[in-house]
Amino acid sequence: MNQVEKVNLLDFDRQGLRDFFAQLGEKPYRAEQVMKWIYHHLEDNFENMTDVGKALRAKLEAACYIGPPKTMFDKGAADGTHKWLLGMDGGNAVEAVYIPEPTRGTLCVSSQVGCGLNCQFCSTATQGFNRNLATSEIIGQMWVAAKYLGNVTHQNRRITNVVMMGMGEPLLNFDNVVKAMSLMRDDLGFGLASKRVTLSTAGLVPMIDKLSESIDVSLAVSLHAANDELRTELVPLNKRYPLAELTAACQRWIARKPRTSITFEYTLMKGVNDQPEHARQLIKFMRRLPTCKVNLIPFNPFPGTRFERSEADVIRAFQTQLLNANILTMLRRTRGDDIDAACGQLKGQVLDRTRRQAEFQKRLAEDAAHAA
Repeated sequence: MNQVEKVNLLDFDRQGLRDFFAQLGEKPYRAEQVMKWIYHHLEDNFENMTDVGKALRAKLEAACYIGPPKTMFDKGAADGTHKWLLGMDGGNAVEAVYIPEPTRGTLCVSSQVGCGLNCQFCSTATQGFNRNLATSEIIGQMWVAAKYLGNVTHQNRRITNVVMMGMGEPLLNFDNVVKAMSLMRDDLGFGLASKRVTLSTAGLVPMIDKLSESIDVSLAVSLHAANDELRTELVPLNKRYPLAELTAACQRWIARKPRTSITFEYTLMKGVNDQPEHARQLIKFMRRLPTCKVNLIPFNPFPGTRFERSEADVIRAFQTQLLNANILTMLRRTRGDDIDAACGQLKGQVLDRTRRQAEFQKRLAEDAAHAA
């Protein structure tokens, strides 16, 4: 068998791996032995799995493989942030980013090659969209980062948190993302608590409901405006699922998970959504979700964007206005912007199946011609 015909074991959650081993005529506990080798020891060579019998190792070698994405490029930032460009099929690639902090280490993981939602302030959106990532390509990003960082599950945890906030809209790749997150959470996988695995969505309302019924993880919503007209301009998905529907979905999430809180991400852009009236609109929105919190994100520029970062005093005033209204509000410190690894800056290599990448490049060329 060549690798194309073999099965990638990173595509299976625990139950899927048990079922696969049953097809091989093996006991379920053998699957769990191998799973520990894959995720606890970060081993991709069956020969090194010393408590697995020689006959089974040979059977596994013939039928399957452990195939994380290939690292095409990796780079560290001055602040300790690290970015990987990970190769997929046919020239595509995605980015994953690790952000170390004194009390935790967060890995930002991609779910799609590119993104189909076209949020106006996001660098990923300018590359268009190619396809969803397989489960192995999603969990494989964590596997690669864990191996590089020397992460040891349940012991030396370099990766304490995972956020599905990289390239793509995770809820548009629902099944594969949920399987990958179950591996992040499984004790035989990376063993993270539910509050330490966060999925961020632009507001795909029906899938928010489905997610709450499928897996216990944290939820973040990319809000960026609290009035429908402006949010539709910034996040076109709002036209399909406006704020009233999004609010109702979030209220249902809280009702099902009363001890959890939703984080609303709000990227501040100069003169666009950073004025006192925008803060008042956000306060009114948050009154309907009193247990939730706001994460303010200074806009991270990228080539060709028409948006600018708000001034520091405007950001502080916006945060103060929310805090004075008793809205729990955090300000995200920009990390990794010197290697284009900050929020909204991720750009892999996308063989675009839409026209968006070409249109963006055309606009860049026109702007350059006008400037000349």
